[in-house]
Amino acid sequence: MAILKSLIKKEALHIIRDKRTMVITLLMPLILLILFGFAISTEVNDVRIVAVTNQHNDMTRNILQRISSNSYFTFQGLVSPTEVDSLLRIGYTDAALFLKTDNGKISSQIIVDASNTNMAQTVTGYIQGILNDSSASNALTYTLYNPQMKSAYNFVPGILGMIFILICAIMTSVSIVREKETGTMDLLLISPIKPSTIILGKLIPYFLLSCLILATMLLMAYTLLGLPVSASIVSVVLVTLLYITLSLSIGLLVSTIVDTQLTALIVSAVMFMLPVIMLSGMIFPVDNMPIALQWISSIIPARWYIEAMRKLMIQQLEINHIAKEAAILSLMTAVLLIAAIRKFQLSAR
Repeated sequence: MAILKSLIKKEALHIIRDKRTMVITLLMPLILLILFGFAISTEVNDVRIVAVTNQHNDMTRNILQRISSNSYFTFQGLVSPTEVDSLLRIGYTDAALFLKTDNGKISSQIIVDASNTNMAQTVTGYIQGILNDSSASNALTYTLYNPQMKSAYNFVPGILGMIFILICAIMTSVSIVREKETGTMDLLLISPIKPSTIILGKLIPYFLLSCLILATMLLMAYTLLGLPVSASIVSVVLVTLLYITLSLSIGLLVSTIVDTQLTALIVSAVMFMLPVIMLSGMIFPVDNMPIALQWISSIIPARWYIEAMRKLMIQQLEINHIAKEAAILSLMTAVLLIAAIRKFQLSAR
């Protein structure tokens, strides 16, 4: 235990004394959170929509025909009013259009899942355009989960997914590879210290640093960006700790494969940063991607973490609603951690 404490203290002091590392690990998450929370917006298409009518006639048929023929929509058919809430909650559809015919006039109402702000803005605007073209009365619009249509609601879960890959995977891999380059890793490996103790001594400081960053980012998200305080905040923390462990496993695995810090940075940036940004659903909806890229995105851990965070932080669902995402992240963590430890132990022989 004394040896482990010494290794943790050594790595913590090294992180504190490395000013570049401190800038990246402490300032960059805050900058990215503010940038994505306030400055970035995107456009989406292929919006799924269902309709509810009390009387199907020529006027409602004309409106639904316009929606069906619009390339931005995927019309999923007519449903009963009691089905709408459950269809939105389970993610089967993105919006519901209510059309009520009374004395030959149509009144309309739009209900949108606004946990994804860009999707909500797009569907609301396009539906209103179709209704106006069809001479329907002004529509009443309800945006569920994000009534103020803040873009931060969409980006905060994605930023969390990207930041922990940056801190845990990239910085951990570079830290261990740096020990290889300076020769200190060889000294540690030929010492009586067990490889598992060396691994823990290298990873625990980054785990604690990630916990500090998590607390800071959640505080900013709930205050500066105005996200609603999650009813299942404990679930948010637990799932994030699982994701942090997964990211640390990735960093450890990379460190056993490469031999230089530059290579570690390049491999980490190409294999983790770009896929997280492009394919995880952080910015671009996964459903809008080609099928091949959707399959590739399914092996990116950040995709499942971001989906889980949106359900917990934005839709305010309980942890049982993210059973699929949690199971996938747990399986990925187990596989990567076992592979990383075995590879490190083999390289230590």
